[in-house]
Amino acid sequence: MENIASIFKSHLEPKEVYKGGKNLPATSKKIYKLSSNENPLGASPKAVSALKLAAETIDIYPDQTDIRLREALVQDFNNELTVNQFICGNSGSEIIDMLLRAFINEGDEVIYSNPCFLPYSVFSRWYGAKQIDIPLTNTNYDLDVEGILAAITNKTKVIFLTSPNNPTGTYIPKTVLDEFLNRIPKNIIIVFDEVYRHFADAKDYITALPYVKKGHNIIAINSFSKTYGLAGQRIGYCYTTTILANYIRQIQKPFLLPSTSIEAAIGALKDQIFINKTVELVKEGRHFLAESFNSLGIRFWPTQGNFFIIDPPLTEMKFTDRLMKEGIMVRPVSQFGAPGKVRITIGTQEANKALIEALKKIKPV
Repeated sequence: MENIASIFKSHLEPKEVYKGGKNLPATSKKIYKLSSNENPLGASPKAVSALKLAAETIDIYPDQTDIRLREALVQDFNNELTVNQFICGNSGSEIIDMLLRAFINEGDEVIYSNPCFLPYSVFSRWYGAKQIDIPLTNTNYDLDVEGILAAITNKTKVIFLTSPNNPTGTYIPKTVLDEFLNRIPKNIIIVFDEVYRHFADAKDYITALPYVKKGHNIIAINSFSKTYGLAGQRIGYCYTTTILANYIRQIQKPFLLPSTSIEAAIGALKDQIFINKTVELVKEGRHFLAESFNSLGIRFWPTQGNFFIIDPPLTEMKFTDRLMKEGIMVRPVSQFGAPGKVRITIGTQEANKALIEALKKIKPV
């Protein structure tokens, strides 16, 4: 037993592990959870109805493949993509894991840009990738295009891009993305995380869709956890070229998606009223919180997501603990590569007002 460590993979030595946001504590006190970027309205009613109906047959194996959900996604994308261009999985995170498993061998290089979603680096390590961090540049958290291009070698396999970006809320303008995709080698996979795309309204914001249609080696990650309110069902998808999708599908497990998740996701895609209501609420909340932060002298970054990143008036942990005493849960994001910063989800009007009242009680040091 003393030599058991000799069979362990060296790149799986204990290191940083992704930690999700905290759950609501058991308390009778009113707590506003603004720490996990969940939908402030809950879940789509059509999704809930579909899930309840599916729960009556949970003793039966689910669909062997994700074909029915892919067919629903084709309709959601107005038939701009085919059913063979989608791949579904248990959350956007699981899709990221699947993509890395498909493309990464030990010693290959993966590029990402902190601050960013921690699984990019954590999951890459699982497969022995050399991790290259080209941080977002300057105080605006812009993509360092030249830095990424300079870091590319013949071992670079995957580059992660995120727009809107978690935790900064910033995005990649179309002109920047156009230039970047035209300059990178054609044998590199771009994983484009766009899970917050529904909330983006900048005139020069763009998804991966037109680039996929042009044949770029780009894979767009999406999730049902945000706009659709299905975080607890752990379901997501990606879309890409047919060639890449067919290759990736070879490692997709049968019976992967629970029947409740499949039905809830299909139901959610049909609920455009709920989607519109969610997006409208988030945009109204963005405007209200931005004005309130300005009036309180709290530094924040303009966001295209359903959250803000701020520079708190106290150290991040003291600030988080102080807000918790006021019934507000927020997320410190040092783990995401943004030391000292805190991420705050946009909530209902009631939650947003409660946040501002709590902030008024916190004195800067």
